[in-house]
Amino acid sequence: MTAQLGMTVSLRAMRPADWPAVRDIFQEGIDTGFATFESSAPEWDAFDNYRLPEHRFVAVGEDGEILGWTAVSPVSSRPAYAGVVEHSIYVAGAARGQGVGKLLLQALSASTEAAGIWTIQSSIFPENEASLRLHQANGFAVVGRRDRIARVSTGPAAGQWRDTLLLERRPPVIG
Repeated sequence: MTAQLGMTVSLRAMRPADWPAVRDIFQEGIDTGFATFESSAPEWDAFDNYRLPEHRFVAVGEDGEILGWTAVSPVSSRPAYAGVVEHSIYVAGAARGQGVGKLLLQALSASTEAAGIWTIQSSIFPENEASLRLHQANGFAVVGRRDRIARVSTGPAAGQWRDTLLLERRPPVIG
């Protein structure tokens, strides 16, 4: 899939060779203090073992630079939750606000729907207004708020309790 967003962006499956760029974008998001409770991006093996390979995508610019990525993880090993995943999406700072996140979410939604996944969920800090707008514009709904769910481990907010909003997206028809 290729799109014109003021620049040409193509989407493709994430490859292990993409990991250095994916990790850097992940860490950049972590460093904002608005993306995750994680304090640092994991090593490739941990990332690879926890995320479903068939639902990992990268957005690639005209020059081959990776501009963003998305991936999903199962929420449970219980069979009843086999169709429920939690996703992550990160866009490089220089590419934010240009439609890269939208392309990634659309690809992820199409991929998971085709595989029979019936719920994609995510927890987002209420202060991350750009991410909330992106998700809501792409079919995600806020279904709850988790007050003081965890503490921030690094940065200026280290030790502070944070709330998250629970969002989910379900396909129009659940079979």
